[in-house]
Amino acid sequence: MRWIYLSPHLDDAALSAGGLIYEQTQLGIPVEIWTFMCGDPHLTEYSPFAQELHARWGFADAAETVRERRREDQRAAEILGAKAIHFDFLDCIYRRGRGGDWLYQDKISSPPHAEDEALPSQIASTIQSRLLADDVLVCQLSVGSHVDHVLVRQAAELLARRLIYDIDMPYFLYKSDELAEKAAGMKESVSRIGETGLERWVDAVIQYKSQLPSLNESVSTPEKAHASIREYWEKWGGIRFYEYVR
Repeated sequence: MRWIYLSPHLDDAALSAGGLIYEQTQLGIPVEIWTFMCGDPHLTEYSPFAQELHARWGFADAAETVRERRREDQRAAEILGAKAIHFDFLDCIYRRGRGGDWLYQDKISSPPHAEDEALPSQIASTIQSRLLADDVLVCQLSVGSHVDHVLVRQAAELLARRLIYDIDMPYFLYKSDELAEKAAGMKESVSRIGETGLERWVDAVIQYKSQLPSLNESVSTPEKAHASIREYWEKWGGIRFYEYVR
């Protein structure tokens, strides 16, 4: 039985469930992290928003961004004992409409653009083509309303099979008011993790050196990431999961 974590970006699964992923792999459970929006768009020009993010991350262009972020993700997955699978859908900051306009010019927490309408079915088809009958799928709730998280959740729900949802971190740390709406009609459970799982969770998260400063003040340095994740763990004891009540 594989556990497959559906990760919109190259850090989401480790941030949201790294401690449990580690403990699962130590028990011999095969775990794969499937990251979707990590393709190279092969662009020669970028929106001002994308340029600003490249500068913040310390990268020159999309090719370097994708290459180095995939390397960060691979290092994190190795710490957790998971297999990293990378797909070639584009991050929202690189997507353009049919007329050439940037679909997301200045913010990422917004409803999906009309020209992204086909993305969920395309992602769902990609997932379906690789699934085995007894795979367990973990999908993010889309707390924080990042458009790519919303689209991947929509894709997972098109599969019409059992889904387990986890909470998007670090968005939950400063947008916890969205949880009730995102998990409406679901039952909560907690998969507890120990101290070692907690430490490997933090070790994995701090591999995303390019991303920490831009995620949120709560995890903007390795020290702050450690403190925030430990505080969450001390309160809840593990990873909070949600499923629809049947």
